[in-house]
Amino acid sequence: MLIASQILGLIAPQWILLVAAMLVLALDLTLGEEREGWLPYIALLGLGAALVASLSLWNRQVALFEGLFLIDRFAVFFQIIAVLATGLVILASIGYFEGKTPYKGQFYALLLVTALAITLLASAADLVMVFISIEVLSVTSYTLTGYLIADRKSTEAGLKFFLYGAAASAIMLYGMTLLYGATGSTNLAEIGRTLSLASGEGSRWLPIAAIVMLLVGFGFKVSAAPFHQWAPDVYEGAPTPFAAFLSVGSKAAGFAILLRVFLTALPDFRVDWFALVTTLSIATMTLGNLIAIFQENIKRMLAYSSIAQAGYILIGLACWDPQATGRESISAILFYLLAYLFTNLGAFTVVIAVERAVGTNEISDYAGLIRRNPWLAAALFVFFLSLVGIPPTGVFVGKLLIFAAAVRLEYYALVIVALINGVISLYYYYGVLRRVFFLAPRDEAPIAVSTPLRVVLAVTLIMTLGTAIFAQPFIRLALTSAVL
Repeated sequence: MLIASQILGLIAPQWILLVAAMLVLALDLTLGEEREGWLPYIALLGLGAALVASLSLWNRQVALFEGLFLIDRFAVFFQIIAVLATGLVILASIGYFEGKTPYKGQFYALLLVTALAITLLASAADLVMVFISIEVLSVTSYTLTGYLIADRKSTEAGLKFFLYGAAASAIMLYGMTLLYGATGSTNLAEIGRTLSLASGEGSRWLPIAAIVMLLVGFGFKVSAAPFHQWAPDVYEGAPTPFAAFLSVGSKAAGFAILLRVFLTALPDFRVDWFALVTTLSIATMTLGNLIAIFQENIKRMLAYSSIAQAGYILIGLACWDPQATGRESISAILFYLLAYLFTNLGAFTVVIAVERAVGTNEISDYAGLIRRNPWLAAALFVFFLSLVGIPPTGVFVGKLLIFAAAVRLEYYALVIVALINGVISLYYYYGVLRRVFFLAPRDEAPIAVSTPLRVVLAVTLIMTLGTAIFAQPFIRLALTSAVL
């Protein structure tokens, strides 16, 4: 029996994030405008403390609160992802809201609560906990998407996000009730044990229906087709720092719970969900890449790029086989998400810098960026190389690991489709880079980059290259975390 102090230590990342969010809100109410510049750094201190607390739990494996909450390396890995993503986004958002909204402190506090929701979701071991965590994540995401209340696109994006999300959550919740009805339990491990003992064809229909409905809710979170419709409008309308967070933090949370639920509660139904996941993977990467070609707004282009990346990651889930490549395919997904975190945040950081200089996000505004800021142009070049999957970059290694898992199971068609999609993606990324390096700028004025943005660009650039050049420690980290 754990005592209260031990329990507090085990949930330290969660309560630290909660206290940090409340502290930022309280200081925002009491500090004057001349001192509110301290708020993002206070939020970063809270995130640093949460990161240390998460790392201290690396070798722990324990269930809390009657099995609702599970601490293991898988959960800790996603806690680290959540803290890193939130910290980099907070740094990138410093100065972004000047002239856009007077409510800056609330943004940092809500972002901390969003990080808290992701850590809860990664540790959720019960359908009740899964639903509560997803709803906390969703509510804060809707609010932050529509945060710029004076901006019509932002409020429209927030409303669309809410409507799509409410529908997806309702369908997902119904799927959860079907699993409860079929097994009499909401605990994921108990559901898995009960379903493994069930016999007869009739006992499979309720779980299969539940799988379809759960894929709607989880597919919405990872922006998988055909549940992706929200992403382009939300990415375009949301504050750019939060659009960056959605592309990595929210997506990582979706994959965390997708893996936890399917591999803990539904492993005996792999034959049934394999076909669904494979279809989603092919549709997602193909649709995302094809529609990205026609975008003229870089945030919408990155939205469709993010959709396509979800399709590649889904290959890893389709390749999960407990008898063959189970742990390797999951570790490939984890490595991919880590590399993608730095790559996509880096690309969005360039977008933030350009947006602050020119005021828009049209791709045409990137013409001649090499003359206006060579550092931004070079960084964008590296990030796009990584998103395509060209060495030596982190996403290249992630794709290599996922493709290797598919090849081991002889899923050659999936690999061929993914490679074709990689060629397609090269076309629209090149379209941006052609403007950056070969077209004359409309305005020759240099683009200044603030110190926080320089820090984020340096970190993301180093890690985008470092996860490939020094890949082995990160592969080992992913492999040791791929235990469910």
